[in-house]
Amino acid sequence: MADVTGVVIGATTVGANFEKFFNAQSDVGTERIVSATKGGGLTHADLKAVINQLTLAGGAGDGSDTNGPDAFTVNAMGTAAGAAFSTGVTTVVFFKVQGDGTPNLGAVSGVTLALVALFKPTY
Repeated sequence: MADVTGVVIGATTVGANFEKFFNAQSDVGTERIVSATKGGGLTHADLKAVINQLTLAGGAGDGSDTNGPDAFTVNAMGTAAGAAFSTGVTTVVFFKVQGDGTPNLGAVSGVTLALVALFKPTY
C-alpha cells in the first residue's frame, strides 16, 4: 500500500493525525468494563440483578455522587474467552457500561462487582 502520510487534506496532512493514540471508544463517552463474579456459578437471575443495579440511579437520582450512584447503560456483556454463558456454571461475566459519574459496585445477590477497565476520552 502506498504511503499517504504526506497527502495534504485541507490545511493539514494525513500524517499529522496518523497513529495518534488516545483512550476512547469511538467518541461515545466514558465506558467501563465491570466484572461480576460468583463462586458456584452465576444464574440468569444474578445477571438481571446486576443489570438492574448498574442501570438504576441511587439516592436522589439527579446524577450527583453525593446522593448515590449514577445510572449507566449496559452496552454489552460476555465471558473472558467468548464462551457461551451457562447458568450455574459460568463464574465470571464482564459488562461494558457507558455513563458518567459513579456506578454502584456494591455486591448484589451474592455477586461481587469490580471495575476492571476505564475508557475515558482524552482529546
